[in-house]
Amino acid sequence: MAKVSSLQTQFETSPPPADRPVPPEQARADRWVSELSTLLRELESVTGDVSQPVVDQGIDDRLIQVRLGAAGGLFAALRCKHALTAGHALRVALSCSAWAMRMGIKESLRDALEIAALLHDVGVIGVPDHILLKPGSLTAEEAAVVSQSRRMSLEILRHSCSAPEVLDIVEFVPAWYDGSRDGFRLLGTEIPLGSRMIAIVEAFDAMTTDHVYRPAMSQERARMELFDCAGTRFDPELVKRFAEFHVGDSSELHREVAGRWLTTLVPEMVDSYWQLSSPPPQTRQEDGGFLFQKKLLANMYDAVVFIDTAGRVTLWNRGAERLTGIAGSSVHQHPWQPELLEMSDEKGLPVVDNDCPVHGAIRSGVQSLRRLTIRGRNERPVAVDTHAIPVVGEDGVALGAILLFHDASSETSLEHRCQSLHEKATKDPMTQVANRAEFDRVHEMFVAAHQQQQLPCSLMICDLDRFKQVNDTYGHQSGDDVIKSLAALLKALCRPGDLVARYGGEEFVVLCADCDNATATQRAEGVRRALAQIPQRRMGGRTATVSFGVTEIQPGDTPETMLRRADRALLMAKANGRNTVVQLGTGTVDRGAKKTKRTKPGKKTGGGEALEQTVVTPVPVKMAVEKLRGFVADHQAKIVKIDGDRVELEIFEQPGPMRRRTDRPIVFRVELCFQEERFQKSQQAELSAGVSRTRIQVSIQAKKNRDRRREDLSARARDVLISFQSYLMAATETEESVPTTGTLTKARRILAPWLARK
Repeated sequence: MAKVSSLQTQFETSPPPADRPVPPEQARADRWVSELSTLLRELESVTGDVSQPVVDQGIDDRLIQVRLGAAGGLFAALRCKHALTAGHALRVALSCSAWAMRMGIKESLRDALEIAALLHDVGVIGVPDHILLKPGSLTAEEAAVVSQSRRMSLEILRHSCSAPEVLDIVEFVPAWYDGSRDGFRLLGTEIPLGSRMIAIVEAFDAMTTDHVYRPAMSQERARMELFDCAGTRFDPELVKRFAEFHVGDSSELHREVAGRWLTTLVPEMVDSYWQLSSPPPQTRQEDGGFLFQKKLLANMYDAVVFIDTAGRVTLWNRGAERLTGIAGSSVHQHPWQPELLEMSDEKGLPVVDNDCPVHGAIRSGVQSLRRLTIRGRNERPVAVDTHAIPVVGEDGVALGAILLFHDASSETSLEHRCQSLHEKATKDPMTQVANRAEFDRVHEMFVAAHQQQQLPCSLMICDLDRFKQVNDTYGHQSGDDVIKSLAALLKALCRPGDLVARYGGEEFVVLCADCDNATATQRAEGVRRALAQIPQRRMGGRTATVSFGVTEIQPGDTPETMLRRADRALLMAKANGRNTVVQLGTGTVDRGAKKTKRTKPGKKTGGGEALEQTVVTPVPVKMAVEKLRGFVADHQAKIVKIDGDRVELEIFEQPGPMRRRTDRPIVFRVELCFQEERFQKSQQAELSAGVSRTRIQVSIQAKKNRDRRREDLSARARDVLISFQSYLMAATETEESVPTTGTLTKARRILAPWLARK
């Protein structure tokens, strides 16, 4: 298999561009870049808009105009058909361009990559709405129609694009690296480099974006899925390069590419692909009074849904997200149907369109109040009081309807219980948020409740950058002002069920109820950007910055391991230059993920019973050992011995959140044997090199003889194993997962230096 480094010889770095005349549009481009920076600063202080574009609606339009020229009409058609797909395409194009610049791909090929990434999904225009907007799983026939959209993309571009390199990239984006997908004549490195890059980036973006049918994955779990498909769907070497390239938030990378598009692209070159037909740029205006309404709707506990006369959802507030588990960004502009929430009437029968309170309110102009049942979180039925309100303009024309849902179930929701804890919390005198003692008390209950309910929750820990320098230069009163500013932003960030606490000095923690890694990272980014825009009066108008570590609860977690992982992420953010957000952790098990077989009982060894298991992680041994370092750090494990490919640890296992505090802790001895396998996933590929994965033999046993007679030993050893698998994103090995061919490479020269590295 050819390495990416060898690809760079094929596509060598482009030389510095020769002097060329400044186009007449240069002045206007400079003005656009200035406006881009201004709008980005304004947008950074606004959070929670479910229909927020990639950058800004006006900037998005200009980026498409300068990058596609006359073909911007194709992108506009895609956005009218399905705005979520258009936004996905723009994010993929910006990320691919930034990645290509880091790889040193020459400019002409980068241009083709950007155009192909923007338009590779334009064939979605031909997919029927009832398939494209279906909230549930697709049937085999429907999936076949969607797969044909890629061929429709190629057919559309063949009628309008004269660049064969663009057509080649678009044609082979759906191709699998091992050649196992029918209908494509190329495989392996024969597939155009741009196609292989787009396939990886679009898969990562799709996995880390909310959809109606599933929430976003954490970035770490999405990277694991890429590794799991390396060698079959994706180029394994490019997967490794992408994992190294994509760290954290992509907004800065997108900003860099957007600036290049607006300042350096020559219209004559862009229009050489098409015939020029540029739409006028749109301006964005927002009524100041509407901000009050938006803030009210965003913080209402009850669900609020706006539906226009075309039957499409225009607003889905946070209360609706909490009640249904569907993200607002994924349902925006989706057709409203009772089937979306599996709505049933007072008799338990499914609500049909003719009996739907929304359609009835729009047709009749009369309000309705009904007790209905909908599908809530975790697929559980929830009784709700619905209030459908018609919206009519001053001229008497119907504009749509408002649908209110009030949770009428007798059981108080998890978020409501956590909110009551938040309201009763002991306050920090200066910031009026919870103090550290209250956080420690609530955190254990918080983790136990979310594990019991099988709901995600996240933890943010943040620390003001160079705070001592602020105190020493401007005085402690200035430092207090900065702390209060950060506390106010964190309190504004809170949703029902969240808890903000001052952990100590300039350090704060936030418990985010019913919130996954991806959402928590977005919220932390909003606070980080907002603080950087607040001028501090006692600092002469200068601003302060903050760094964040974010994590999500994962299987086997205790409050201590969760907090240490978030703190480790914060230290990484500080080491990465401060004023940034770092996300760690795989998160909870994704819905729809494959279930692994249950662990077999342990074998008798010596004077007690040991839990022995073989697990497999789809990442190379170097990355697996790096994740082991995180497990060691967060569990405060002691490395007893490293002998070649074997590691021996001692873990002081504290009782978990569901056990009594009087339970005596157990010291476990954990023995690990690492083996790296390189094998071919498909015999059809006939590639020169295979895919790497790491196989780990795990043995867990109580260190002391008296602990080996304890009744809860097996359960607590299993908790350690579950946590270990979560950190290394490893699954239990089954007979089906053993490769038929492969070369076993022991990790003797890798374990010691990586585990010893500080």
